[in-house]
Amino acid sequence: MRAKKDNVLMWVSICAVVFLVVQVLFYNVNIMIIDALDGKNVGGDYDRELTSVGDRKTQEGAGGWIMPVIFELLPPIAGFLAVSVIRSLFILKEALTPANLFAGVKEMFESIKNSFKTSSN
Repeated sequence: MRAKKDNVLMWVSICAVVFLVVQVLFYNVNIMIIDALDGKNVGGDYDRELTSVGDRKTQEGAGGWIMPVIFELLPPIAGFLAVSVIRSLFILKEALTPANLFAGVKEMFESIKNSFKTSSN
């Protein structure tokens, strides 16, 4: 809305698809890292079964308890940053600075907080 773009729905759709694609890619990278740390051969004939995802234990061995935290937070953070880059470069046409990437986050949380308020008439 700040950029006064006419095709807002198109940009929302693009950002939603990019967010989900980046998350799926980072989850797959996380699985490959976990398998590599477990000593599995992640080569050309590597066939990861998606049903065996629950068998991957990350709290044992290298990394201890910090690796599961990183593996859980990395995909959403990467998706957020990808959408922030699209927003800054293509929608708002601003430079890539930390202030531009995270601009509007405070206002977003304030509007979420205000959405829970009820009007007393």
